[in-house]
Amino acid sequence: MTRKIEKTDAEWRAQLSPEEYQVTRQKGTERAYTGRYWDCHEAGQYKCTCCGAELFSSEHKFDSGCGWPSFYAPAAPENVEEAVDRSHFMVRTEVLCHNCGAHLGHVFEDGPAPTGLRYCINSVSVKLDQDSDAGTEAPDKP
Repeated sequence: MTRKIEKTDAEWRAQLSPEEYQVTRQKGTERAYTGRYWDCHEAGQYKCTCCGAELFSSEHKFDSGCGWPSFYAPAAPENVEEAVDRSHFMVRTEVLCHNCGAHLGHVFEDGPAPTGLRYCINSVSVKLDQDSDAGTEAPDKP
């Protein structure tokens, strides 16, 4: 697949913090309940840490109890892609940024209506761009 944004490993390392690089470029994960957004209720758009592409909205965020930010749908489906992940002796569906290939997390079929999906996303893979009315809290349930 051709990416809109192609950078060398050295360019990514220079741009990202060590943790951001490990998760987004090396398909790592942050520990549960440690990321800055797992319990965030602020309104806004979650954008890719690496390229700034719009990925998820606080309108689709819910508390799944898993320790990572969870969304029942992407805000911009064209900016999110999925791939089969066979690591760690299991088969999961990996979620990637379509624009730059950043590893975001995984999607599972145990989410709420209306989609039944749970996009389990690493906080370091995204940055919250708060809406102009930043005092508004995002909903906890769809």
